[in-house]
Amino acid sequence: MTDALARACRPRILPVATVADVAIAAPLAAALAAGGATSIEVTFRTEAAPRVIAALANSDLVVGAGTIRTVAQVDEAIAAGAQFIVTPALDDAVVERCLDAGVPVLPGIATATELARALALGVEAVKLFPAEPLGGAALISALTGPFPEARFVPTGGLGAHNAAGYLRLPQVLAIGGSWMVASKLLAARDWDAVRRLTAEAIALGAQG
Repeated sequence: MTDALARACRPRILPVATVADVAIAAPLAAALAAGGATSIEVTFRTEAAPRVIAALANSDLVVGAGTIRTVAQVDEAIAAGAQFIVTPALDDAVVERCLDAGVPVLPGIATATELARALALGVEAVKLFPAEPLGGAALISALTGPFPEARFVPTGGLGAHNAAGYLRLPQVLAIGGSWMVASKLLAARDWDAVRRLTAEAIALGAQG
């Protein structure tokens, strides 16, 4: 596994944030790091996303770009400083662009067919999305039968209430979630809450 992806997944919790204001990048990074996080996925759902990634690239966190849907977005994210890419769906051209650039990618998959395609492309792990509606931990266990080499970073509907079921699975490298960086916390600049919720999440990862 590449160093960036290994570092991002080490505490088994990957905070996923949608950030519209680049001014909060520094305090957000500080709060996450204080809570024990080693990484952040910044979604490409706002115009500020590339600038937020660029600002976070100077922090102690491994910074990834999420919700990447096009090759152009891959290039933009990497140019901004993204160290890994996360996609909501499996797109061969997007995956190949990341691999050609030497940047790890977690492509979104929802079926056994998509998982087989992703593995054939040479990815190190996949994002199961949306994890909870698709079947959650039970689906990961089922997919592991025919695909024992597969490793997962499930995202979608995960929180402190159901994280343990995923973290018990050795095939799960980390879980992605936004509950510790929820939009209302970022809007309120509630960095104490971000730090506390992150620390609680990291503790769940350690127990898993």
